[in-house]
Amino acid sequence: MEKINDAIKRLEDFFYDDRLAELYGPSSVESQRDRYIRILNWHRSFFKTESAMIISSPGRIELGGNQTDHNGGIVLAASIQLDSVAVVTKTDDNIITVNSENYPLFKVDLSDLKLKEDEKGKTEALIRGIAAFFSADGYKIGGFNASVLSDVLPGSGLSSSGSIEILLCSIFNSLYNDDSVTVTELAHFGKEAENVYFGKPCGLMDPLACGAGGIISIDFENQNSPEIVPIDFEFDEFGYKLFLVKTGGSYSHLSDEFSAIPEEMTSAASVLGKERCCETTEAEFLSQSTVVREISGDRAFLRALHFFRENDRVREMIHSLLHRDFDRYLHLVNKSGNSSFKYLQNCYSTAYKNKQGIPVALALSEGFLDDNGGYRVHGGGFAGSILAYVPDEMAGNYRKMMESHFGTESVIPLIIRDASAGPVLLT
Repeated sequence: MEKINDAIKRLEDFFYDDRLAELYGPSSVESQRDRYIRILNWHRSFFKTESAMIISSPGRIELGGNQTDHNGGIVLAASIQLDSVAVVTKTDDNIITVNSENYPLFKVDLSDLKLKEDEKGKTEALIRGIAAFFSADGYKIGGFNASVLSDVLPGSGLSSSGSIEILLCSIFNSLYNDDSVTVTELAHFGKEAENVYFGKPCGLMDPLACGAGGIISIDFENQNSPEIVPIDFEFDEFGYKLFLVKTGGSYSHLSDEFSAIPEEMTSAASVLGKERCCETTEAEFLSQSTVVREISGDRAFLRALHFFRENDRVREMIHSLLHRDFDRYLHLVNKSGNSSFKYLQNCYSTAYKNKQGIPVALALSEGFLDDNGGYRVHGGGFAGSILAYVPDEMAGNYRKMMESHFGTESVIPLIIRDASAGPVLLT
């Protein structure tokens, strides 16, 4: 904890500018300085306190491994500069109060950690669930007051839920457990809270990528303890800008589309007597193609084939980054996008055939960039966003062109953030 006045004074005196540049990029220092001063003043005024801790949790992007984590695949992911920030003050009671911009006040009494059916789908459920899983694993919990701002907007494809889950986990970790809980444990607590208490199916990839910081590979063959390997790489060193293009559309009516992907992959694997695709090989799978297609269907066959080839591709992507072969990496990005479109089939929903924002964005990107960059569907698909790697000299015109089709602020410049989730602006 530090005095809010002291933190504000250091921000006003540019003391934290280097740190803000590390977290958000040099061009965002001034706006982030103002953002932190605003939330500190807001917290002090609302909660009538003079001391606090500042905690940040980034959003995330998926670079490779589209829809393979649930079948034990390898994912390449990264945390980004857009984040959720909380100014937090520890309290002596058992009450958590969260004041979040544009949302009602959230209050949770930790004396009751039981699942509540009427809380499902609400932020209170996430808070109560995270606290319950911390406590069940023997970690300490307690009350706090928090003021929260988030730039990871819902529906942006950057995992706003994962960012908030890791933010809440990091608060418990820092205030009550001396930052002793591992990133993997925090991600498990966030995932289980979202699955069980919030009532929404989700995987471990999002909270892991939000919590770890930087570019990482995550091998999900061991689901309870996935292997995380950091990848040291900066895209701007090679003269490329990274953009997320929001194509519009809502995920709210697509739950059946999302759930069908892991179901069909596991169905295809079960024909070979396996529980997940990671337990067999492409060669063994192809040797049984006729049986798989007859029992599970052609789409399940193609989606499982995507798994095998995407998994091999991610290994190549990691190798390319580690050996600074960026041209090869971009080639693999485009092959990944091609596989998602043809085999995984998650670029649009056949139930809403007139809504094909992702294919439109891919077609526009292909026409503009030709062989000069990379582009692929981002995240779960069916609606949402694409990821594009654009040469510096083409970046301005690319952004202008895509915004002419998808609207102002539909193109988001991204910077890889190396810092993990947790306390920031420490002296």
